[in-house]
Amino acid sequence: MDKKLQDQIAIITGASSGIGAGVAKAMAAVGATVVVNYPVDAAKDMAEAVKNEITSSGGKAIVYKTDVSKEEEVKQMFADTVAQFGTVDILVNNAGLQRDAPFTEMTLEQWNYVLSVNLTGQFLCAREAVREFLRRGISNKSKSAGKIICMSSVHEVIPWAGHANYAASKGGIMLLMKTIAQEFASKRIRVNSIAPGAIQTPINRDAWDTSAHLQNLLKLIPEKRIGQVEDIGNAAVWLASDDADYVNGTTLFVDGGMTLYPGFVDNG
Repeated sequence: MDKKLQDQIAIITGASSGIGAGVAKAMAAVGATVVVNYPVDAAKDMAEAVKNEITSSGGKAIVYKTDVSKEEEVKQMFADTVAQFGTVDILVNNAGLQRDAPFTEMTLEQWNYVLSVNLTGQFLCAREAVREFLRRGISNKSKSAGKIICMSSVHEVIPWAGHANYAASKGGIMLLMKTIAQEFASKRIRVNSIAPGAIQTPINRDAWDTSAHLQNLLKLIPEKRIGQVEDIGNAAVWLASDDADYVNGTTLFVDGGMTLYPGFVDNG
């Protein structure tokens, strides 16, 4: 296998399960040393399992507990990673969650909690990453000084009733990503997003856990299959590699065509 990310240090937030775990495994498989971030003690065993799967396959990984919505914890994660490995080359801003409710019943706590993790967490981690990229500059490991991949969603463009906080966070990620990319492109820092569609993970289990639920979901996906974490992992490896060196400030939709307005496939 081509080691596209050989010897690069990658922090993947929210990597104890789901998409984050898939990205961690994919990056480790092509040579990156992966920091498997997890948010709370209850997720430690899952993070350790991801690390063990990586190391048993010959890869390199550590686990690190951080609540990405907490500024001091984020700063410490980056400081400790730099102290142990010398730098950070890649950040995958993946940590995210849902607290769903009809709009008129959504509490301020639900709103703030989702925004604090999904959007503020991406800001805090990206800020520390950019600071490290600027400190180090371009090395011989990559054509870029650093790479950030923001995990967004098809819901940065598709409204989602009953999920106003989540959709707002993903719309915010889109312009946060573009603004950082614009500001630091001249410093050879690349910032892009991946917008997954329906990916088979625990966060959306109720959408695919029965045959009836899955068939209903597939009505929204022209490709007629639910995505797998490997689909996102492969996209993340490409965006972080020098193969994507001229890609900056864009969202890569990995969604089986979910954004193609599938309701119009038969002329509406």
